[in-house]
Amino acid sequence: MISITEKTRKDLEFDTVLQTVSDRCHTEIGKEKALAIVPFSTKERLMEALWQTSEYLSSFSNNNALPNHGFESVTKEIKFIGIEDSFLEVGSFQKIAQLSETANTLLLFLKKFSDYYPTLNQRALEVEYTKFIVQKIEEVVDKYGEIKNNASADLIHIRKEMSVVRGKVNQSFGMALSQYQSLGYLDDIKESFVENRRVLAVLAMYRRKVKGSILGSSKTGSIAYIEPEATLRYSRELSNLEYEEREEITRILKQLTNAIRPYKELLNQYQDFLSDIDVIAGKAKYAFKINAILPTITTEKRLFFRDAYHPILYLNNTNKGEKTFPQTIELDNTSRIIVISGPNAGGKTISLKTIGLLQLMLQSGLLIPVHERSETFIFDRILTDIGDNQSIENHLSTYSYRLKNMNYFLKKCNAKTLFLIDEFGTGSDPELGGALAEIFLEEFYHREAFGIITTHYSNLKILANELPFASNANMLFDEKTLEPLYQLILGQAGSSFTFEVAQKNGIPYGLINRAKKKIEGGKIRFDKTIATLQKERSKMEKTATNLKEEESKAREEGKKMETINAKIQDKLERYQELYDSNQRLIYMGQKVDDLAVKYFQNKDKKVLIGELLKVIEIENAKRKKVSAKEIKEKEIVQKQIVEEVTVKVDEIRQDKKEKKIKAQKVAAEKPKVVLKVGDRVRMIDGKAVGTLDNIEKNKATVNYGVFTSKVSLDNLEFVEAKK
Repeated sequence: MISITEKTRKDLEFDTVLQTVSDRCHTEIGKEKALAIVPFSTKERLMEALWQTSEYLSSFSNNNALPNHGFESVTKEIKFIGIEDSFLEVGSFQKIAQLSETANTLLLFLKKFSDYYPTLNQRALEVEYTKFIVQKIEEVVDKYGEIKNNASADLIHIRKEMSVVRGKVNQSFGMALSQYQSLGYLDDIKESFVENRRVLAVLAMYRRKVKGSILGSSKTGSIAYIEPEATLRYSRELSNLEYEEREEITRILKQLTNAIRPYKELLNQYQDFLSDIDVIAGKAKYAFKINAILPTITTEKRLFFRDAYHPILYLNNTNKGEKTFPQTIELDNTSRIIVISGPNAGGKTISLKTIGLLQLMLQSGLLIPVHERSETFIFDRILTDIGDNQSIENHLSTYSYRLKNMNYFLKKCNAKTLFLIDEFGTGSDPELGGALAEIFLEEFYHREAFGIITTHYSNLKILANELPFASNANMLFDEKTLEPLYQLILGQAGSSFTFEVAQKNGIPYGLINRAKKKIEGGKIRFDKTIATLQKERSKMEKTATNLKEEESKAREEGKKMETINAKIQDKLERYQELYDSNQRLIYMGQKVDDLAVKYFQNKDKKVLIGELLKVIEIENAKRKKVSAKEIKEKEIVQKQIVEEVTVKVDEIRQDKKEKKIKAQKVAAEKPKVVLKVGDRVRMIDGKAVGTLDNIEKNKATVNYGVFTSKVSLDNLEFVEAKK
């Protein structure tokens, strides 16, 4: 079973991820379950959860979207059913019916589309399908949440009597209303309702003259509310029937509760099943939002995250419209521990958190935003030491708290542990703290644990370089501006760029030189060498990126040229076939024409037929015996060629037409020049240029040198003014 402490959850901000998943769940139980997600204890259950989420995610892109699985919680109702002689109200039965119906619909859907959702269907097979609950409730309760009249024979009889009595109540009240209205005893409002009973609004001065029961009066006391005597008798009868109706409904609800009671556990299963699907849906929606996938889970000890995004940072940056930089990192038996170094604000901590959070998410059944070729191993423990390490409650300093944490690491660290430590060794004297940190690192290394640490200590960089199965890494920086490029580079330690960053931030050069003199020359040279190497690496990365882009463009252009060449070659072959066929037909036509001339001269039919047969036999000897299928295929090819040529011609014509219209529009938009005798002009859409010799009304004489022409002035356009 994987071991995750509360500190690790906090360090990696795992609860923020769970809150985002919870927000995408629809039901209250689903939201609670999402917040309670923890890493799985077995690989079998983990893979089942990952495949379920992956299958649900696939439903967003296929035509078989899962049906609604929302429901109202029936936890209280289920508990209540467990109490002997208890019974549920109508509203509770409505919720139970809706829960049962929703579960049944989903069970049938997953069974039908089990090829699309095999793992989800496997979960559904754990739940019993039955229509009994819904049918039993629908026999008693209608769609409006009322008890049906035919729920029992007694209820039908009672409600019929109630209907008759209500009629009598209304009839007797109507008669009393007419009688006292005519006598002028009633107020303008005539009637009202008191305690859900219909009453006359009698003026106070006449209240003794109206026979009946006074049920109240207005605030001013000017009106007395009286139920007429005749109506009162029927109202009592109606009250008795309403009491009988309530008693009968209670009996029916008890009977229905007893019928549903044996299915108490099944209702629990339904609720559990639908809330599980709700959590899976929440995880799938979150995965869709962050472009997450299910990477390969290996049995071999290896962690390879390619183009890995920090999900919280990715969503925040997406909302702000900013870019998020992915990281690629690999840990295996030949490189178990990576030491990341370099200046602050370069992205070391984010890289560390990205790997830890993604691994924790994956082992908790959540898909992660990585490249599809990524793969990882299932770790038994994930240990972290990231962020503020002061413990105010225990009155511990940063370093004391870190040492306490390291002690915990030493107790728990083994070959199936992933440890992540930020700013390893800080909090104490650099030399002494660095030495202790070096011993810790050696201990983790000998236990064959996988881990990533960030540090500024040179001795840890040197140790990572000396250990066969450990390596250095750094965050890439721009060699000129020293701005971070947020790209992790494996295989080389990073300089802290201490003095360069100080200079960039305006610290006087003289003070920087004095600081350099106070430390060992060897250390400066070592850091300078690392800085130089890092700058060279940065240049190489840029060059490699440019070369890759150029190579990609060249490859795309090559593919385009190959496609164009293939099309041209295909067309040439088709045109050649068409040309050969036409040449043969021309040759045959000439032969037939020669025979026709001979026949015209000698009128000898025998010679004509003989010569004609000879020509046909010669042609047939050249032919292969072609099947009907081949003839049809040839006709289709020829038809396609003709169609292509026709389309091309139409395109050319259309293009010319559009150009002509465009030219006319351009000409129309140009300011019209007033033509004068001696101007050089030409016909609109013409090429020949002539001289305007004479203008009479709207006619013009144009001299082209060899000849003259009379045309309308509207058909001429100005070329050049008279010199």
